[in-house]
Amino acid sequence: MSTSTPPHIPHARDVQRAADQLWHAVTGGDEYAATEVVLRILDEGAAPESVLLDVIAPVQGRVGEEWAANRISVAQEHAATAINERAVAAVSVHPVVRTTATRGRIAVACVDGEWHALPARLLAEVLKLRGWQVDYFGAQVPTAHLIAHLHNARTDAVALSSSIATRLPTAHAAITACQAVGVPVLVGGAAFGPGGRYAVLLGADAWAPDARAAADRLAQSPLPRPQPDHQQFDDLPHLADQEYTLVTRNSVTLVRTVFSALEDAFPTMRSYSSAQRERTAEDLAHMVEFLATALYVDDEELFTRFLTWTAQILEARDVSARSLPPALKLLARELQDFPRAVRILKAATCALTTAPSTVAGTTA
Repeated sequence: MSTSTPPHIPHARDVQRAADQLWHAVTGGDEYAATEVVLRILDEGAAPESVLLDVIAPVQGRVGEEWAANRISVAQEHAATAINERAVAAVSVHPVVRTTATRGRIAVACVDGEWHALPARLLAEVLKLRGWQVDYFGAQVPTAHLIAHLHNARTDAVALSSSIATRLPTAHAAITACQAVGVPVLVGGAAFGPGGRYAVLLGADAWAPDARAAADRLAQSPLPRPQPDHQQFDDLPHLADQEYTLVTRNSVTLVRTVFSALEDAFPTMRSYSSAQRERTAEDLAHMVEFLATALYVDDEELFTRFLTWTAQILEARDVSARSLPPALKLLARELQDFPRAVRILKAATCALTTAPSTVAGTTA
């Protein structure tokens, strides 16, 4: 690019065109074309933050949507994500993104057990662009390791990311541990629910719906320093009934018992192949894990959203979702002495059997 000619700043249509080109590159498995797309638009004058959040991020969102609709496989989804990560890396080393740190220091990490690292990586790069010194730790960061870092660094805040709701108990432990050493926590990601409802419940100091909003919030004012006498159990007094603990502790037995009884409750299962039976067992394990999480946050909507999403995923793959209400009924039978669990299971059954899908009308 000539230094004597001012760069052309791309319009919104140019950004959209770049996103379309990146989509074709990542779904075609062409990482060279993908990096060429983002580097070219940077050379043309696009703001690096816009390339990250208006080109790469929407493409990654589309990858997830296409997987959910069964238009791409799990392998294709992983390959596309890996190429998007390469595209982010290409942006991060472009000469125009070199920024001197003029603000404080932020640690960016995924909650332990969270493998979806791209949202956190995008936030880390945006914060660097805005002048923060960033310690980026990537996916699945053990809380103990994160705390060890905080003891050895002058960190102004921790940004925790999680996409899967079942990581909420682990996120709660991480939030509390960071606050216990005097470091405030901003959280983000789909795990924290609509409007960040679980961020508030779990005592996070701030929540943001996306990387741009998170960066804006951190620039607005320092996050409040945590109260030193805060205790984790103060946030969730309903856990005193032990339902979450007992369901979690007995999850393997629950899955095994329900799986064994499901064949009689759902005769279609008798014709399942070995692979289908294995997938059914996996679905039951996820069901119990999400039920436990719903008990942890005492929110039946969390479980209902998971079940209706699961029904949509199954139907997109031409697998009947009619096995879900019988499975819920069997779980309720096994957990009949757990009133909150039974309430959550009944709410999910009602949502499934009244939904405008092939599950509707199923007798549970």
